[in-house]
Amino acid sequence: MIQVQDVTKAFAGKKLFENVSTAFPPGRRYGLTGPNGAGKTTFMKILAGDLEPDAGVISRPKRFSVLKQDQYAFEEKRVIDTVLMGNAILWEAMQEKDRLLAKADLSDEDGSRLGELEGVIAEEDGYSAEAQAATLLDGLGVFEQDHLFGKPTALLLDEPTNSLDLDSIHWLEDFLLQYEGTLVVISHDRHFLNAICTHIADIDYETIITYTGNYDDMVRAKAQVRSRIESENADKMKKRAQLQEFVARFSAGTRASQVQSRIKQLEKLSVTDMKKSNIARPFIKFEQKRPSGKQTLTIEGLSKGFDKPLFTNFSALITKGEKVAVVGRNGVGKTTFVRSLIGQLTPDTGKATWGHEAQIGYMPQDVKPIIPTNTTCFDYLHDIDPSAGNEEIRGLLGRMLFRGDEGMKPTKALSGGEAVRLLFCKLMLVKPNVLVLDEPTNHLDRSARGWRTIPAPSSSSRTTAI
Repeated sequence: MIQVQDVTKAFAGKKLFENVSTAFPPGRRYGLTGPNGAGKTTFMKILAGDLEPDAGVISRPKRFSVLKQDQYAFEEKRVIDTVLMGNAILWEAMQEKDRLLAKADLSDEDGSRLGELEGVIAEEDGYSAEAQAATLLDGLGVFEQDHLFGKPTALLLDEPTNSLDLDSIHWLEDFLLQYEGTLVVISHDRHFLNAICTHIADIDYETIITYTGNYDDMVRAKAQVRSRIESENADKMKKRAQLQEFVARFSAGTRASQVQSRIKQLEKLSVTDMKKSNIARPFIKFEQKRPSGKQTLTIEGLSKGFDKPLFTNFSALITKGEKVAVVGRNGVGKTTFVRSLIGQLTPDTGKATWGHEAQIGYMPQDVKPIIPTNTTCFDYLHDIDPSAGNEEIRGLLGRMLFRGDEGMKPTKALSGGEAVRLLFCKLMLVKPNVLVLDEPTNHLDRSARGWRTIPAPSSSSRTTAI
């Protein structure tokens, strides 16, 4: 059981949620939803104990596991070790045991400690741990889900489906449906939330409201509540107007008792305060400094592999205005292929030749490393194009929901979705004629995924997209 009591959190003067009290009991699977920047990851960090609230207290189980947004933090680790790290108690015991056994001479104290560690490892099923981890990996097909291991009583997962193929997502759905502990998951994948959730905890209106059912059930219930309150407020406002008119007409006459009665009714007839929702849609328009040639990209005999071949002798021609999707299971080489096209990786054989005037705008899977952390959103864009005027930069930031003071937000404080939106600001600023996007919807909320895109005005200025 995870319990939250009177929790409040704000950043840079912006209140995310206030006096939130709720509970996440075992056997329930909660989707934590809300627009980008509403505070989902912040709330998850508070639940995990990685971040202190401004006020309030959290009680959590002794054994719980957390999957953070940063799926690239384990790239230097062995795959099997990454999974084993999901059980922190076991992993620390195994690491300490290895350090003691590496000593040339063991003291009596070391020997006693080894005995204690053997007990911890046995209690945590450490001797069958690698076999269990291998089973997880076989089912999932990827290594990012490292924190599902270790039989935790609570799971906190921050966007676990990012970068997963459909087969892996289906495996994860089946796994979570069988999980008996407390689950809190952040996701913008509507189908995933509908498949696994018994409840939705929605962050909006500076609070967190829990709804029974899956994501679609929450959307319907939220709309119904909002519509009911708006209707009740409209009726109250109409009634208030009638009472005020009566008081104004007869306050100086002989109907004093009736006037006083109307005044008392007015005092009781309060309109429900409706805070503004945080949900908003970005507005994107891709323009070009100049169009590319007709033959945008020529691929001839392209091959690349690491321990094994990923793709061999691939040839293709991509022309201006085409939109090409690169699909396949995790690990087959999609990102490697894209990076080979743009020159970040050298192919083993063959070549990729960009056509006349081709200007590439690239968005990688992991956008955080390419955004410096010692600046603000506004200054980041200004440094990219110093010739751009302040109004142009503010306009781009506003389109991507960095409005007013949000444009001066420190880049180190950006959420995953905000970082992606800032990269789209950059692409709109530099005006490329070729877009190469590697999983651009990662971290984006549903309103951002369904944004309005302004089409190019004519075929001569069509953008090529990969």
